[in-house]
Amino acid sequence: MSYTGLMQIPKEVKTVVDKLEKSKFQAYIVGGCVRDLLRGITPNDWDVTTNAKPEQIQKLFLHPPKFCGAKLGRAGSFYENRFGTVTVLTCSQDVSLKEIEITTYRLEAKYTDKRHPDEIKFAKTLEQDLARRDFTINAIALESYEAKPRKIVDPFLGQEDLKNKVIRAVGQPEDRFSDDALRMLRAVRLASTLDFTIEPKTAAAIKKHSPLLKAISKERIRDEVLKIIMSDKGAEGIDLLRELGLLSYIMPELEEGYQVGQNKHHIYECYEHSLLSLKYACHKKYNKHVRLASLLHDIGKPRTKRGQGQNSTFYGHEVVGAKMTNQLLSRLKFPKKDIDKITNLVRHHLFYYNVGEVTESSVRRLVRQAGPENMEELLQVRMCDRIGSGVPKAEPYKLRHLRYIIEKTSKDPISVKMLKITGNDIMKELDISPGPKIGHYLDILLGNVLLNPKKNETNVLFKLLRQMSHLSEKELKDKALNARKEREKIEIKQDKMTKERYWVS
Repeated sequence: MSYTGLMQIPKEVKTVVDKLEKSKFQAYIVGGCVRDLLRGITPNDWDVTTNAKPEQIQKLFLHPPKFCGAKLGRAGSFYENRFGTVTVLTCSQDVSLKEIEITTYRLEAKYTDKRHPDEIKFAKTLEQDLARRDFTINAIALESYEAKPRKIVDPFLGQEDLKNKVIRAVGQPEDRFSDDALRMLRAVRLASTLDFTIEPKTAAAIKKHSPLLKAISKERIRDEVLKIIMSDKGAEGIDLLRELGLLSYIMPELEEGYQVGQNKHHIYECYEHSLLSLKYACHKKYNKHVRLASLLHDIGKPRTKRGQGQNSTFYGHEVVGAKMTNQLLSRLKFPKKDIDKITNLVRHHLFYYNVGEVTESSVRRLVRQAGPENMEELLQVRMCDRIGSGVPKAEPYKLRHLRYIIEKTSKDPISVKMLKITGNDIMKELDISPGPKIGHYLDILLGNVLLNPKKNETNVLFKLLRQMSHLSEKELKDKALNARKEREKIEIKQDKMTKERYWVS
């Protein structure tokens, strides 16, 4: 089959292929980049397949580029795996370094670990190589030569599946997934990112072999799941994981909410509500932290549910959910900074705010607890939560007013670090040595300032400090304790109010 349509292939890719062909080797562009070209999408990565052996490929690309302005065709290469792939570095005209992976034709082999072939057996023909690939839409090869109609090699009718938006395994689906279990996740990821469907036989094979996912590293699972969540159809992708029996091996905590009913404040069950919340986050193209927090914010509900029907309760589910989120993300090997951020959003998503009922000092406390750098994302999670609950507006007047108060109080001190005097200032002013008393003084001063931010002035704080200088250590300790308790009062009040109603209506 030939293709005469316009396909933009970068010059450095053509140069690599031309060099192989001039050396009397076969060479084709292959895999996902061909799939994207046929869809009219610019590929992010470029793969080439050839009958040249790895050692022969390396001899052709011996010299690393001296700088990114090097002439096309002058490249370096490295061969760091045992799977027949050589990575060639080439410099493009726009002074950007490109990596092009060249893989020798391979035959399918046994996969004891369900992820990597036990040994590499090189194939003689391109068709044999395409037969080992995962899905028909990825088993298409393309010539790069432009002086004639480009030849497309498509023995498994991948172009037809592209046209029909279908994910179909190459050959026997059960063989594909029993060999490499990660392919099951890739099927869902491709369906989600491309907005395709998985054909019935392929889907049935995934269901049958879903337990094999236990053999795959958590890092690889994390990467695929994150790509699903970051797609426009992230919610549909997560639900497809459930339908195919994969979610229980990835996020069993989330699946606990499946068909778990809620109370009078929700028209959707727990799992459905979580999906709808994620769906809105995907629609708004929020970042990964908001998307994951929106999906996981209520995972603590099934374990905290008391009673049934309209009056059931979920007291403390935000605390339980935060712990579960931390465990889930840690198990999937997410970076600590991501775990901390998402867990924090889940923990504080249940804030209560109603115009006239909650003071500016309580807003400052919320900001102090959640962190000023997290407030915008926290508000976004709340909007996802609202839409996922079936209410018509993501950001009603009350939430907009809260945003205004947050901005208004954003410069107000919410920690001792924001006070206009430091521990060193206190020691110098009172002529005392370092010790617990410094912390007590700071706690008391912060308590005063949280109630009245105007007191955060150096002269005012020194005046308050001098008024306390006569206190004994016990009196000072008690006063600091009382200051901390005062700071917690509104937090306790908020917790009580959230038992009845917890979203901004």
